[in-house]
Amino acid sequence: MLNGCGIYNFTGTGKIDAETFQVNYFQNNADIVEPGVELTFTRALQDLIQNQTNLSLTNSGGDLVYEGEITQFRITPMTATADQRAAQNRLTVTVNVRFTNRKKEDDNFEKPFSFFYDYPANELLNGRILTTALDEIFERITQDIFNESLAKW
Repeated sequence: MLNGCGIYNFTGTGKIDAETFQVNYFQNNADIVEPGVELTFTRALQDLIQNQTNLSLTNSGGDLVYEGEITQFRITPMTATADQRAAQNRLTVTVNVRFTNRKKEDDNFEKPFSFFYDYPANELLNGRILTTALDEIFERITQDIFNESLAKW
């Protein structure tokens, strides 16, 4: 019954021809700079890869290298009330990622990954709302990066 799984594991990756990975610090180059967001993202990507593979995290010389920058941190009104006020705002974060596989150069890519979070317009984007928004956005973006680089989905 399990023979049908072939070389895939439960996280959806095939055989990874690498032993180490590194995630370089993602600078925040967005027009709106939210302090600490770049470190939060960098750690989220490191944690996801560590939790879903048996690769070892290294600071330099990794077989797989993730680097890039946060290019967009934008808040836009999404829906309006009857008196033309925003009822809901959307936070959109875009991260440009350069992925290098030193053992298989055909896998290298550079591309943007983006996701959003909607929240009530009468709420400020700070504290619990900001934490929740970034958690959801970074969960989706890091999973998309993982799928693109390792799961090939």
